Amino acid sequence: MPLIIDGHNLIPKLPGLSLQAPDDEMRLVEWLQRYCAHRNTRAEVYFDRAAAGSAGRRHFGAVTAVFVHSGRTADQAIAARVRKLGKQARNWVVVSSDHEVQRAARWAGARVVSSETFAAELRALNQTRVEAEKPENLSADELEEWLRLFGEEEP
Repeated sequence: MPLIIDGHNLIPKLPGLSLQAPDDEMRLVEWLQRYCAHRNTRAEVYFDRAAAGSAGRRHFGAVTAVFVHSGRTADQAIAARVRKLGKQARNWVVVSSDHEVQRAARWAGARVVSSETFAAELRALNQTRVEAEKPENLSADELEEWLRLFGEEEP
């Protein structure tokens, strides 16, 4: 199921991300890109308080970042998006712990997942990825063979 995400609501729930960091939105987009690739889905992530001249939609593969112009909140933009989906909203998941966003999503028929629950899923996926990327330790025989192959003497 595709996702609609309340970005600034999710950022503080993830390790290494902070709303005070200048690159917090892009770092969240990276987390979401990995998630979407793993789950074969797509996501729209909404951020409010866009800097002057930077409001609008930006596409990053399966992730679309929506930077909401000042004078409007991400919460309002998410509510408008799920209303616009109409009956298709039931095929979407809205990620937010904000009660107003959750209420609008449920009213439209979308499934709701709290930011805390989704963050736990992102952390688990990230941990699995990190563990899969760890190199395995070589046995003494394997190390000796590699050193022989590359002309190095064993230390």
